[in-house]
Amino acid sequence: MELVHTVEWMRQAARQAREEGAIVGLVPTMGALHAGHLSLVRAACAACSNVVVSIFVNPTQFAPGEDYSRYPRTLDADRAAVAPLGVHYLFAPPVEEMYPPSFSTSVVVEGLSERFEGRSRPGHFRGVATVVLKLLEIVHPSAAYFGRKDAQQARIIRQMASDLALGSEIVVCPIVREPDGLALSSRNSYLDGRERAAATVLHRALATVRERVEGGERRAAPLVEEMRRKLAGEPLAAIDYAEIVNGDTFEPVTTVRGSCLAVLAAFIGSTRLLDNLSIEECNGRVTCTL
Repeated sequence: MELVHTVEWMRQAARQAREEGAIVGLVPTMGALHAGHLSLVRAACAACSNVVVSIFVNPTQFAPGEDYSRYPRTLDADRAAVAPLGVHYLFAPPVEEMYPPSFSTSVVVEGLSERFEGRSRPGHFRGVATVVLKLLEIVHPSAAYFGRKDAQQARIIRQMASDLALGSEIVVCPIVREPDGLALSSRNSYLDGRERAAATVLHRALATVRERVEGGERRAAPLVEEMRRKLAGEPLAAIDYAEIVNGDTFEPVTTVRGSCLAVLAAFIGSTRLLDNLSIEECNGRVTCTL
């Protein structure tokens, strides 16, 4: 596995791999890799003959006052974690390589970027879309791999890739969870012992929705009320949002029909976490996936 720090070197290496007939896969990350990230890497390595993992803590997706300065940076550990998996390139550029002083372009996916995470974190999705587009343009992968935990982000990236005819398939992989249901996140490392126990309330709220939907409930209002009630019952949790949305538009729905998501975000202490439940309904039959 080769460690690459410059855009031009990464561009040339990916171009050479494609010219030699390789199927190139890309796994964009901000590092501090956990089992969720590694599941994306394994999926890419299973489907592609040349895999690039990027590690870049992207400053443009952090709002003022967020955790950019303390976001975990663990390049040596990340390098050791992916090396045995068959990764060919670890792309870890410095900030000035991705955003030189003359940089003045940004990407906005209108509509989708303004709801939920976009409302709570103004400018976040502009930063995400911009850096992902740049990574896709540098590597030109056949496929890029993202996790479903950040469901709105994945939907926005798919929309961007479609709108701009980028030619890379956007593959969204399942959420990876701890045994007690907590979705894996690099920010889980911020939680102390009491907060870590309290954080399972996100999964418990979604599991309650799953039970009610599988029991026949299709009205969104009581499902949202149940999510909020569960979250409010945890003293260390402060609700940001909890809603049932259309999986394509991220507009709130009144009735569970077709592809929907139960989405929520909450602060556990000072740490903001998010999670979701996928609900697929067709002809009265429903499948729920946490």
